[in-house]
Amino acid sequence: MSLTRAIVSAAAASLLLAGCGDGRQGDDEGAAAPSPSGNGTADAGAPGLAHVVARFQTYSPDAEAITYDEQAVPAGSGVTVQATRAGAETDFTLAVSGLQPDEAYGAHLHTRPCGEDPDASGPHYRNEQGPEGSTNDPEYANGDNEVWLDFTTDGDGVAESDADVDWHPREGEAGSVVLHADHTATTAGEAGSAGDRLACVNVPL
Repeated sequence: MSLTRAIVSAAAASLLLAGCGDGRQGDDEGAAAPSPSGNGTADAGAPGLAHVVARFQTYSPDAEAITYDEQAVPAGSGVTVQATRAGAETDFTLAVSGLQPDEAYGAHLHTRPCGEDPDASGPHYRNEQGPEGSTNDPEYANGDNEVWLDFTTDGDGVAESDADVDWHPREGEAGSVVLHADHTATTAGEAGSAGDRLACVNVPL
């Protein structure tokens, strides 16, 4: 059975804020902080393993992390995504800094890479696809069958979340993590929806 947790703590904030000159970026145990240069790094390694560190920027073809709403996700704000195999599970960790303080965001693993159009990242990645018309069916749109990384920032715009699922993503079928405007809905007819796509970070799996 999978476990999805969203946590914001003083310890996480301290880890994220440590070691960067702008006071908004830092590092997290097991998930390095965004580099001051703003250049993203992606290290796919073995299938089912990724470690991405980047700063959000407006769209460019080589951008590792893209903001579509600079008020909600300012250019220069930081993001770290890590996915690691742990036996039969895959453990995902998301850390952000420099976002709006005390705000709720949704976040999910999507099937395609980021693009200029927010919809370029495609639908949510699912372990079990489900039949046609199951987009918002909670039997398939849930935190066990998808990767949900919702979070609420603290007063400094810092947050960390993690999700552990009891399966491995199929190689080449997951491409990004998308930040949304709201926490993810769970009710029938709305399950999996989380408002506008605010930003996207490439996470090749």
